[in-house]
Amino acid sequence: MSRIRHRHRRKPASVELNITAFMNLMVVLVPFLLMTAVFSHLTILELNLPDGAGKPGNNKPGFQIQIIINHDALLVADSKGGLIKHIPVTDKSGKQYLVLRETLKQIKARLPDKTDATILSQSDTPYDTLVRVMDTVRVYPALIDGQTVSAELFPDISIGDAPQKK
Repeated sequence: MSRIRHRHRRKPASVELNITAFMNLMVVLVPFLLMTAVFSHLTILELNLPDGAGKPGNNKPGFQIQIIINHDALLVADSKGGLIKHIPVTDKSGKQYLVLRETLKQIKARLPDKTDATILSQSDTPYDTLVRVMDTVRVYPALIDGQTVSAELFPDISIGDAPQKK
């Protein structure tokens, strides 16, 4: 008799998934995540290698601005004439960047068609320092008709290794 009862077992009914609660969660969660997400903004600068003006056989005369980043100073130099300005780095206040900007503005006033400059840094130069020097060399804030705009200094930047101190 037990065998007969065993055969007549009922098959389990199929269970339906109730995804209403999950859908409600997604309706609230997705807009919240989109509103609070921080979208990163990447800026890409096109950099060049130094053109090798000092190589033999390259008879291209010209004024090449070089900004040399040392641990204790920023040096603004000319590839032909030598040192233009020695800017000591005394503290982390950023005063050296203002002096560098003013020096480059004076050079730009004398050579308005010049758009290239070379930044030479040591191998252990902090990334933040290199980026701040690059930003200072490229543009400066100018006040035109009551609005602050970015005026161009030397946007064509080349990067290289600084000469080793002797």
